[in-house]
Amino acid sequence: MNSRPTPFDELDRKIVTALMANARTSFAEIGAEVGLSSTAVKRRVDRLRETGVITGFTATVRPSALGWRTEAYVEVYCEGAAPPRRLAEVARGYPEITAAMTVTGGADALLHVRARDVEHFEEVLERIRAEPFIRKTISVMVLSHLIRDAPEAGASHPAPEGTPPGAAEGAADVR
Repeated sequence: MNSRPTPFDELDRKIVTALMANARTSFAEIGAEVGLSSTAVKRRVDRLRETGVITGFTATVRPSALGWRTEAYVEVYCEGAAPPRRLAEVARGYPEITAAMTVTGGADALLHVRARDVEHFEEVLERIRAEPFIRKTISVMVLSHLIRDAPEAGASHPAPEGTPPGAAEGAADVR
């Protein structure tokens, strides 16, 4: 394995910035913007993918269009020291968990959860709480996204079977 750092110059930074703004931008458009040929841009993008700088390309989708109308963040508190590997295994077992990370502070982990509705969220939360090493959870429901273009505002996969079509945009109204 090569331990040398991958060269990353100002042109690479401009290319990555353009792709982050719109991954469908053509190499010719990016090249015109940064002063390179489309072939040179493609070579750089290929190198950035091979070295792991660019890890993939995705589409950002309005969550409610996929049936996700409720969103929350769940702090997870574990009994003893739950290894991050075990937390990751659990998180991968729930299609409703769209992100999971270990954190500093009182909680051991933070989960980003999407659900069809509040009832579905409650069912997911109960399944999470039933994991043998989880001592408690604290949930915070999302009411609205203040930065709409943030990756967290989009959905990464459709809601499970049984989601009603044409769900309204936004989080469930919890009054």
